[in-house]
Order: sequence, then structure tokens, then C-alpha cells
Amino acid sequence: MSRNVWEANTGEEKTMGDSFGARARRFMGWVPAEDLELDAEVFEQAEEPEEIAPVTELAPVERSFVSPIHRETREEAPAAEPTRIVTVHPEAYADALVIGEHFREGTPVIMNLTDTSEDEARRIIDFAGGLAFGLHGTLEKVTNRVFLLSPQAFEVIGEAQRSRRTTLLS
Repeated sequence: MSRNVWEANTGEEKTMGDSFGARARRFMGWVPAEDLELDAEVFEQAEEPEEIAPVTELAPVERSFVSPIHRETREEAPAAEPTRIVTVHPEAYADALVIGEHFREGTPVIMNLTDTSEDEARRIIDFAGGLAFGLHGTLEKVTNRVFLLSPQAFEVIGEAQRSRRTTLLS
């Protein structure tokens, strides 16, 4: 008959009621010899367990803990026909705020930079280019130093296609 690890190490038979702590103390030799004899006497034969009622099987319930991959997407409101176009004659870069506010509201903006210095005009065009990129619009040159900043929903047809190929400031 094979012996378990406990019996092999301690030479004692392990009883069912021994707790882990009691077995560890006995293994380490921390229990007096007289307690070893008492431990065997304390445990008596266990009574037969009472009859247990049969377990009824429940139907499995399908539950998903994963959120769906496809979520409802918000539809953007269809763009209304343009009711107005704003023309701005900025004199300094500080006037770019007006351009940004109108463009953010979805209004096309014509920027007339004829009265603006070269450096200020370049800064305003850079700002407008950032607006167009960030809000998915377009920045197009209409004539020398006049530009159209149009939101994504608007399409400009005609000469604007040809003028895109030219430099912004000529």
C-alpha cells in the first residue's frame, strides 16, 4: 500500500479532521507529544449525512457580457441650402476670430485680404487652412488676395477648381 506525502515525512497517519494549521504544527514539531495522542481520540467516526433533496436542473439563461460591436450612429442633419455668405475684410490677425466663428456655424466665408499686410494675410490664410482641415471644409482662392472658406456640405463649381492649382498668395 502506498503512503501519502504526510505519512512519508512524519510517519503519522493524517486524519480527515486535521486542519492545515494542525498538520503544519505537527510537521514542524511544534506540538507536544501528549497532544498527538489526544488528537487521535478527539475525532470519532462521522455520522452518515442526512439525505439531501435532489437538485433540479435549471434551463441555461443566455446572457451576454459583451457590448455589441455595431452601435447606432448619429446621423448629421442634412445641410440646408445656404441662406447667407459672410464677407470679412480683416485688417489684422485678431479679426480671424470672426472668420472662425462664422465658419464653425456652417456659414461660408469670403475673406478679402486686399487691405491686410503680407505677413498678417499669410497668418490669416494659415488659420483658415487649419479651420478647413479641422472641420473638413475647403479653402479656395477666388482672386488675388480673396479666398472662399466653405464648410464640408458646400460645393463650389467652376473656376475654383482651376485656381486651386495656383499658389495662395501671388
